[in-house]
Order: sequence, then C-alpha cells, then structure tokens
Amino acid sequence: MSPAPAAEDPVEELSRGLAEARDDFLRALRDVDPALVATPGLVGEWSAQQLLGHVGYWAGHAAEALHLAREGRADELGADEMDVDERNAVVARVAAESDLATVRQRELLAFSALMEGLAGLERDRLTDRVAYGDTIEQVIRDDGLDHYREHTLDVRAWFSGDAAADLSEDDAGPSADPG
Repeated sequence: MSPAPAAEDPVEELSRGLAEARDDFLRALRDVDPALVATPGLVGEWSAQQLLGHVGYWAGHAAEALHLAREGRADELGADEMDVDERNAVVARVAAESDLATVRQRELLAFSALMEGLAGLERDRLTDRVAYGDTIEQVIRDDGLDHYREHTLDVRAWFSGDAAADLSEDDAGPSADPG
C-alpha cells in the first residue's frame, strides 16, 4: 500500500490558485470589444475597465494584509478603513477617469505585490486575524482568489446574456459592494 500523497502547502495552494484565477479573469476580459472596455454595464453600472480597477484594488488590499501579517500587525488592517461601498465607488470613479493602460498597470502591480507577499510567507501567518475578525487566509481568498473567480463568472455571464442570473444583489455596481 502506497502512502497518501502529501497535502499541498496552503500558501502554495493560494499562490497557485491566485495565478490561475487571475489568468482566467484576464482571458474573460480579452473577449470584451476594445471599443466597449470603458462602456458601463458589464457588471451593474461598471465597465470592464472599472472592473479591472476594482479587482486590482482588492488584490492590493490583500497584499497589504500580507505585509502587515509579516510584521506581526495583521490586526491593524481594517481598523480605520472607509465603508466598502464608498471605497468601491472611489475605485470605480478613479478607474473610469484613468486610461486603460494605467488601470492595467495598477492591477498588475497589485497582483504582483500579492504574489510577492505570499512567496515565503510562514503558514502560521494565515491564521492571524485582521481588525474585522477575518484571518489572513480569508482576506487573501475574499479579496484575491475568490474575487477574481467571482468577477470572471460575471464577465462570462454578461457574454452569455445571463448576467442577472449570476450577479448577487451585492454586485450591482459602484453603489453596491461587488467585493
């Protein structure tokens, strides 16, 4: 009888999953007609450009959580943050006012910071808690891995003409929490 395969390290699993989820998201966005990238309506009132800015912002938020966890200060994340809906509205506005190349670059930098933050992270840090009670692992999943996956489904639903079926009431656009 052969031994069971070793379980994948949770940090490596998160890193691999993040890379795959982001790749899937970017592939889905590539199908958006370039002339329509800044046109509202892909997810709620958001354009593809705003959605890209949105996932980039939240990837950066997860990267910040990792940075604080490495310093033993995870509990500082969320202590003085603005309301999620307000933050999403600001992110959407800034993305709409920026050119697409800038939005793409910001998302890439945020994602890269998140991946760098995961590289070599001690697995014990995944259980550190932020100010609002989530673990670092939950923040990485919610703001990164699962977030890319969620919005990949939104983009695919839009292309299939079934956007309303895959969107939750929280995904109505800048006035709600698509997070």
